[in-house]
Amino acid sequence: MSGPHTFPKSSRLCSRKAIESLFGEGSRSLTAYPLRAIYKPAGDTTQVLFSVSKRHFKHAVDRNRAKRQLREAWRLHRDILLEGPVASMMQPLHIAFLWMADEPQPTDLVHRKVKNLLHRIAEVQ
Repeated sequence: MSGPHTFPKSSRLCSRKAIESLFGEGSRSLTAYPLRAIYKPAGDTTQVLFSVSKRHFKHAVDRNRAKRQLREAWRLHRDILLEGPVASMMQPLHIAFLWMADEPQPTDLVHRKVKNLLHRIAEVQ
C-alpha cells in the first residue's frame, strides 16, 4: 500500500464476480443510518465498494457528492480495520457501503457513521 491516506485502484472492489459474491449468500450486514455496510471475507486484500442509488438522488451531482463523502471517510478511517492490533487477527474483507438516505447528509455525520460501522465490523471479526 502506498501512503497512509491514499485510496489506490487496488483497494476498490471492481470485479463483477466478487461483487455478485458479496451480495450473495454468506455476507453479513450492519446498518448505521444513513449507511449500510455489507461485508464478506475475501481472498487476498481488503477491497471496498461505494454505492449511491439513483432512487435516493435523482441528480448525478448529489450522488457524486455522497460517494465522495464515503470515499473520504473510508480513506481517513480505514486504519481501524487495516492497522493496529485488530488488523493482525482479521482476514481481508470485501466491503460495500450503501447510501440509504433520501437527502444529503453532513460530512461529519458520514464520517461518524463510517467509523461506527468499521468499529462494529472489527468487533465481529
